Order: sequence, then structure tokens, then C-alpha cells
Amino acid sequence: MTDETRAKRSHRTPHWRRDVVELAALFTAVATAECVAGTVAHAPDGPAVLVASAGALLAATGFHTWWSRLPGRAERETAAPEPPAPEVPAAAPEGGTALWRMRTTVRDEPGSLAALCLALARHRVDILALQTHPLADGAVDELLLRAPEALTDAELKEAATTGGGSATWLERADAHDLVDAPTRALTLATRTALDTAELPLALRQLFGRCTVRSTPARSPRGGAPAAPVPAEGVWEDTVLRLPDPSGGTLTIERPYLPFTPAEFARARALVELDARLGTRVPPRGEVLTLPEGEEITVRRADPGDLAAAREMHDRCSATTLARRYHGPIGDADRYLRHLLSPRFGRTLAAHTSSGRLVALGHLLWDGEETEVALLVEDAWQRRGVGGELLGRLVALAAEAGCGRVYAVTQSSNTGMVAAMRALDLPLDYQVEDGTLVVTARLAPARVPVLPAAAPGAATA
Repeated sequence: MTDETRAKRSHRTPHWRRDVVELAALFTAVATAECVAGTVAHAPDGPAVLVASAGALLAATGFHTWWSRLPGRAERETAAPEPPAPEVPAAAPEGGTALWRMRTTVRDEPGSLAALCLALARHRVDILALQTHPLADGAVDELLLRAPEALTDAELKEAATTGGGSATWLERADAHDLVDAPTRALTLATRTALDTAELPLALRQLFGRCTVRSTPARSPRGGAPAAPVPAEGVWEDTVLRLPDPSGGTLTIERPYLPFTPAEFARARALVELDARLGTRVPPRGEVLTLPEGEEITVRRADPGDLAAAREMHDRCSATTLARRYHGPIGDADRYLRHLLSPRFGRTLAAHTSSGRLVALGHLLWDGEETEVALLVEDAWQRRGVGGELLGRLVALAAEAGCGRVYAVTQSSNTGMVAAMRALDLPLDYQVEDGTLVVTARLAPARVPVLPAAAPGAATA
């Protein structure tokens, strides 16, 4: 038997029961009326009471009929009640909106966050995301806000102060800040796990505008070793120092905004992940055909290429080495281990079809700036190798979020100047005592198109 059949039968069976109940109610009402009428009729004034009651009922019925037929009365009584007026949503702020990142310190007590939110709501500010950083005597709230375009930073800070906030810091945000904090942390951890060179970049992206420096345990110039850092790291207000898994020290500075204990813990977690995984370089290579028809393979270099790089140094002339290292030729080999370390930047190597290393291109993290440098073996200069490496280095810098890159060379090094000009980017030139600094400004969130190989772009 289907459910539908059961449902139909269950609706049919109660009909006779309802009829029996109604009939019983009717008999009860008749019996009650007869009892009342018999009692009243046998009373001394019974008939008079019944007549008076009937007259009162007729009079009440007539009065109600007359009252209901008054002009406009029927329409008012039968008209449907008006529905309550719907709430009118607040009008959108005129002139558009702007994204802001705010960090403010509030008291560690119930209702403090609610007071801050209420103060911002009075200015029609929408809170899109919130992170809380606990402190010993309070909490730092980091908020992503959407505010009316006309609202100034001073007005936003005043609203935060009214809501109980103190030490408020504020800066404009963009669409990249809409990614929630856990997703961003997982993305940075994944990038760090895949590539050793990503650790300084991940730290810089994790904390916003900050400076990340890697100091080797021993200077390439042979100076005194740097002071060691405890395994748990050091937190000093606006400076974090952590032991570099590859040796030396990682220093993170953010002078305009102190670090919190939560941020210190996040930095330590990324560094510990890098230390557990060891040195990692993506084993990818790209085969390129130069204008003259030769094929070269460009791939990421690592400390394993140290011996091949020293052999290339032996094949380079003194002039080529001096243009690259700007100092005594004997110091060239001393820098190689530092340059090939993925902690201090990214290095691209060009190999011939026979596997011989003929060129190196370096992208070096220099605080908030980024330096590019090239070294091409003499026999492979003026054949487009340098231009290919430089274009890819600048693309890597743009991908890492760098705003500009600069190259330090000599005024007579026309090959490097030609390679920078071939990037088709805005350039700034500074010349001092024969040293030329060429700076290329990268457009935000733009990866420049790799230039075609230029015949004059091989010497660095």
C-alpha cells in the first residue's frame, strides 16, 4: 500500500465521527434550552421575563443594524488593515566607497569590541574582516573596513577613539586584502614549502610593508661572524629576529607598527616549516632558441651549481668580472656561495645543450628594494643570453610584488643599459663617479612581457 493511499483513507474515515459529535451537541443544546425555559416559565414572573428578554434582543439587533449603516462606517470596518510600512534601507554612501586597514588597541573587557563597532557604524563604515591579537593588558583588533569615500583617515581615527580604541593605525587597502587571514597563511605556507627562496617573500607579504633581511653567518668579505640568535627567536617591539635555517639570521623590521605576539608566532611557524623541509628549488627548466639558432636551457640555480659557476669564472675575462663584481677579481669566487643561496634571492642559470654553464642572472632581495645583476661568459656575450635572463628576473620580481628593480654597473657597460632599455619599462638613471644605477619601475600587479633577445644585452 502506498503512502498516498494511506493518506486518502485517513482523510475519509473521520467524516461520520464528526456528524455524530455535531448531533450530540445539538441534542445537548435543545435539552439545555428546554430546561432553562421550563424553569423561567414556571416562575411567578416567568412569562414577563421571557417577553422582556426578547424585546431587549430585538432592540439591540436594530441598534447594531442602524449603527453599521451610517455613512462611511461600513467601508471603515470592512477595509483591510494597512500593512506596516517596510523599513527603508539606508541609502548607499554618495561618492563610492574605499577600503581601509585599521589596527587599534581596545580594553580586554566585555563590550569593548561592540562599542568600537557601534562607533564605526555611526559613520556608515562596514567591517569586512576582523582579527584579534591578544595582549597582556588588552587586545589589538585588526579590521578591514569599507567606508564612504568622503570619510577621511582623521575621521576614521576619531571614530575609533570614540569607540574606545587607542594607538590607532590606518592605511588604504586594496582587493588583495579581501582574502581572509587563514587562506593567506595557508597560501604562503604552500609557497614556502615548494621553494626555499619564498620564505623572505612570504614573511614580507604576511606582515605588509616591512623590510626582511637575510644576514649570513659569515660575511662574504670574510668579516667577523654575526651574533647568533636564540632558537626561539627575539621579539623587540618593531623588530623580529629569527635563526635562518640556511645559516645566519632573518631580520624583519616594521618601524611604523609594532609586532604582536600572534605575529611573532606566525613568523616562527613559517621559519620552522622551512627548516624542517630543507633546501628546495623547483626542478623546472625552459629551452630557448637564440636569434643565431643555438639552444640554451634556463633554470633556477642553487648551491649545487657552485663548482660550475667557479669554472665559468675561470673562463671569463678580467674586464667581465670587474663589470659584474665592481671590485678585485679575487673577490669574485667569494660571493658565489652567497649569490647561489636561495635565501638571498633567486638565481637563473643558462646552460648550453652540452650542459655547460655560460651565464648567471641574480635577483637579490635588498630590504624593500630588489637588485638585478648579470654575468655572461665572454664567448656568449652579444648573443641575447643576458636579455633572456634579465626579462625573466624582472618577471619574477613583479610576481613577488616588488615595485622596482635596479642594476648597478659602469657607465661604459652599454650591454647592460641596452638590456634594461629592452624591458620597455620606465627607467631612472643615476651616475656617480663612473657608477651607473638604472632603476626600472614596475606597474602594480603586472608581470612584464619578456623581451625578445637583444644582440646587445649580454654583458653585465
